[in-house]
Amino acid sequence: MIEVALDRPWLAARLPAPMRILSHAPYGAGYRTTDTVLWREVRNADLTPDFPVEDWFADQMARAPGAVGMLTSRDVGTWRQAAAQVQDIRAACVVTLGLSNAESVGRRLPWHPADYGTINILAATDAALTETAQLEALTIAVQARTAGVMAAGLMLATGQATGTGTDCLALACKAGQGRYAGLHTAVGEAIGACVRQAVEAAAADWVAWRDAERARRSRG
Repeated sequence: MIEVALDRPWLAARLPAPMRILSHAPYGAGYRTTDTVLWREVRNADLTPDFPVEDWFADQMARAPGAVGMLTSRDVGTWRQAAAQVQDIRAACVVTLGLSNAESVGRRLPWHPADYGTINILAATDAALTETAQLEALTIAVQARTAGVMAAGLMLATGQATGTGTDCLALACKAGQGRYAGLHTAVGEAIGACVRQAVEAAAADWVAWRDAERARRSRG
């Protein structure tokens, strides 16, 4: 349902047809109809507080001005993908995940310029939803993101990690008359299943990478 192509520093996710996407992405936020979502990998050193990132990213997105665009300092080659079907509803998810700037919801940590991570998620379903139902579906993806991160068991000074300070989610669907997309519905179950699966896998990858980096540094 989602075709993924890696072309560093870009990761491109292509939908089977233009769909209505709801997101809070740094480029193309809100409701937008498109068949393309792009990730742009950046270095932590690039994201200084005084850098005009919105203007720079708008220039970068000139390659696909109608797309939705997301930014990450995580290696875009570490993306994970999952799919689910419940009854006749299909859903799919693509995620990149880093937890270097993880937070526990309700208590934030002091910000540090070296601590960028970001969870970027595209979830898509072939269900035909109203805008209101699509908003509800996005909340299901957020719940699944949180559950997937918590499965990693990352503990912070403020509590268990539930996400990062810069997460971005996008939810794609067909425009239609479906009025409900909560946890009791097939579409809610399918979206929740694929997002949770992909996030759990990506979080486990990040923990393994972090542990390997710590071991490498300790060896000197």
